[in-house]
Amino acid sequence: MNDILFMQRALDLAVLGEGNVAPNPLVGCVITQNDKIIGEGYHQKYGEAHAEVNAINSVLNKNLDENLLKDSTFYVSLEPCSHFGKTPPCADLLIKYQPKKVVICNLDSNPLVAGEGVEKLQNAGIEVISGILEAEGKFVNRRFFTFMEKKRPYIFLKWAQTIDGFLAHTNTPTNAHTNEQKQISNAHTRPYTHKWRTQEAAIMVGTNTVKTDNPRLDARFWVGNNPIRIFIDKNLSVSPESHLLDQTIPTLCYNFIKNETKGNLVFVRLENKDNDILENILENILEDLYKRKILSVMVEGGTMLLNTFLEKNIWDEIAVFQSKKRFFEGIKAPLLNISPNKIIPIQEDNLLHYFVT
Repeated sequence: MNDILFMQRALDLAVLGEGNVAPNPLVGCVITQNDKIIGEGYHQKYGEAHAEVNAINSVLNKNLDENLLKDSTFYVSLEPCSHFGKTPPCADLLIKYQPKKVVICNLDSNPLVAGEGVEKLQNAGIEVISGILEAEGKFVNRRFFTFMEKKRPYIFLKWAQTIDGFLAHTNTPTNAHTNEQKQISNAHTRPYTHKWRTQEAAIMVGTNTVKTDNPRLDARFWVGNNPIRIFIDKNLSVSPESHLLDQTIPTLCYNFIKNETKGNLVFVRLENKDNDILENILENILEDLYKRKILSVMVEGGTMLLNTFLEKNIWDEIAVFQSKKRFFEGIKAPLLNISPNKIIPIQEDNLLHYFVT
C-alpha cells in the first residue's frame, strides 16, 4: 500500500512539468525513510536537472548528512536514465548515494535507456522493483511513449460541433481579419482549449482554416508556453497578413515551393511526388516532426485534415465540444463510431473525450 501511495505522489509531481520538459518525459521522484517522505522533486524544465537530482537536493538542503540517503527508498515514476544527454545519468547518481531500494513505475522505452538504468542499479547491489502504478504512469507519459514506440508525435484531435453534427454553417459570413464567425461552443470551453495548447508541443491546422479563420493558435487565455504552430500551405497561397506568418511564435509551414527560414518562421518544402494526396503529405509531415523531436501535436482543423487523421487511424486522443445548437446544414463534423471515454458537462455544452485504449 505504501508503494502505491508514494508512487502516486511521484506521478502527481511529474505532471507539474507538463508543457515544459518535452521532448523529455515527465518524471517525479519521492525519497522516503521509514515510510516517511524526506525529499521529493520533479523534472521542471528541458535541459535542466532531472527529478532524482531535485529530490536529492531537497534532502541535502534540509540535512547535510549524505548517509541519510543510504537507508532510503527512491520512488521514481520512470526508470532512471543511464546515458549522458543534457545532464549526466541519473542511475549513476543514485548508485553514488547507495539507497537500499529503488521503486519504478515504468521502464523507459527510449532505446538509449531501455532497461539499462535498472541493470546498472542492480549490478550496484541496489534492490529494484518496477511496475507500480504502471498503467497510470503510461497515461501520464502517453506522449513520450507514443513518440518512442510509434516513431511519430502523439496526435490530439480537437473540434467543436453542433448536436446535429456540423462544424460550421455554410451561410454564416466570416471576417478573416477579425475572426468573427458563428460560435458553436460556449465561452467556458475556451480555457480548456488554451490549457491543452500549453500541454502539447505543437498545434496544427490546414490551409483553409488559416484562410477562413486567420487563427493565432496561441495560449493567450491560459498561463503557459505557446505551442509550435504548424500549417499546410502547399502553394504558399496564404495571405502575408495572416497571424501565422507574423514570426511571433515558432511556426512551421509545409509547402511544395521552398525551404526557407525567416526568424521564427520556417518553410519546409515537401516532395510533390505523391500526386498531392493529403494522406501521403501527412505521412511526410509526421516523419519530419519526428526528426524534429516534436513530441505531440494538437490538430484543430479543418475538416479535411481531421478526417484524414481519422481515416488513416493516426490519432491518440480526441476532444469534441458538443453544443446544443442546431445548424441543420453546413460543413459536416467528422463521424466517430465509438463511445467517448468520458463526458464532461460545460454549462449547456458537453465535452466528449476519447482515448486510444
